Amino acid sequence: MEISRSQSFFQDLSSREFNGFRVRKRPRFSADIALSFKEVGALAVEHDGDQTPPLAVSFCKTLENSHIFALSDEDGFVSLFNTCRRFSLFSSHEENSEKSRVCEWEAHRNAVFDVCWIKDDTQMITASGDQSMKLWDVQEMKCIGILRGHKGSVKSISSHPTNHDIIVSGSRDGSFAHWDLRTSSCCKVGSEELCLQATAVVKGAHLSSHAKRIRRQKSASKSITSVLYLKDELTVATAGAVDSVVKFWDTRNLKNATTQCQPKSSDKDTRLHGISSLSQDANGAFLSTSCMNNRIYLYNVLQLEKGPVKSFSGCQIDSFFVKSVISPDASYLLSGSTDGNAHVWQVDKPHEDPITLTKHNGEVSAVDWSSFEVGKFVTSSDDFTVRIWNSQNNSCSSSKRPTSGNRKRIMAMPTIEQAKDSDTSDSPYFDRACAAPSNSNAMDMEHKLGTPESKVKRVLSAALIESFEKTPEANSKSPSSVLNPPPSSMKRKTIRDYFLVAP
Repeated sequence: MEISRSQSFFQDLSSREFNGFRVRKRPRFSADIALSFKEVGALAVEHDGDQTPPLAVSFCKTLENSHIFALSDEDGFVSLFNTCRRFSLFSSHEENSEKSRVCEWEAHRNAVFDVCWIKDDTQMITASGDQSMKLWDVQEMKCIGILRGHKGSVKSISSHPTNHDIIVSGSRDGSFAHWDLRTSSCCKVGSEELCLQATAVVKGAHLSSHAKRIRRQKSASKSITSVLYLKDELTVATAGAVDSVVKFWDTRNLKNATTQCQPKSSDKDTRLHGISSLSQDANGAFLSTSCMNNRIYLYNVLQLEKGPVKSFSGCQIDSFFVKSVISPDASYLLSGSTDGNAHVWQVDKPHEDPITLTKHNGEVSAVDWSSFEVGKFVTSSDDFTVRIWNSQNNSCSSSKRPTSGNRKRIMAMPTIEQAKDSDTSDSPYFDRACAAPSNSNAMDMEHKLGTPESKVKRVLSAALIESFEKTPEANSKSPSSVLNPPPSSMKRKTIRDYFLVAP
């Protein structure tokens, strides 16, 4: 008698409980990449023929838009570029910009120091020298909210890892603020502007003991240069221009920093060095800090009391505009430099010299990695250019699309939600963000790339979830956050619900 090899439901359940679910892994660098990068294209940063220095770059955070990055500049503009465009060796930087530009708009009438993608790349927050932040509908390029409260230029912003209605910002006035986009507390500025107010503000977060004794200290001595919402969803990290201390704050009680860390100063160098940027890998295991002593320090988030576990040298950090960022898989570290070069280190080989990318002709300032396209990053410089880089054995499509020969790319129709909100046929964000079609008729329908199978799966999943009883949290239409945690009684009703949301 032949024994059946099929497992019962409960046997399968037991196997899942012991062995765990199979989760799709985030792309990682393979060993053969080994710090081999090439320049894909160079883009000019200019508006109507006038060049302007770039200040911030940020890739989209979702898989389908991971080839798009946002660029902000000193003139207050925000531009979106498609890194999948193919550039000719004989084309100029201006021609490359025109070819790859998705859209652009004037976000502020002052410099835009930072940008932050939220809500599946449909919205963006910009931080400006006009002491305000603005919330944007990216598809419509329309301002849908203004955040005011700082008394100085807003230098850095970061969103909650899972609840993008929660924002933290840092300012040149020495304070950082906590915001909830769902709050109803607003103030009227002028005759028309209705501005959102912060839920909490911490002033003088990085004042040194020396600065506190001085009545009139320069604003640079107390400036918050970088803020970062950590992956634990409860902690905010802040850094300032006064010293190399990183402070960690519990968002449930922002009266005092819960802990702080800094590198040990040597006997030869007793000066205080500020920090220009903070970054964290996708898993939240490591935190990197760019210090003004020309070093980048790496901390283990679970062992902050031990100080930095690794340090990297080889770059020149003479201004707070020079940034660094760790790769999503924590394998590589990318940094700008005042010497006009970009530098890349292997995280597991901190004592080796970094690879130096020498294409720029001015200080390399903001840099960023693509979240899903392994080996792709962008660097910006005071030479009024942004350069796109990729690993030698990697292409735009290899890391995010199937390579099977019998599977073709198919244009999908707009989703129901898009059709309800507005007509996106004229929207440059969705029309030009994905791969370029060969004729104009296809461009009118190019809202999103996808396959019929993936569309069906998303629709069926949504229908199945709606068919079951909603939790009290969903019925109240008030998503939980660090400020409004869900009650312990809110649990899924059935085991079937558990499998529906499992990856």
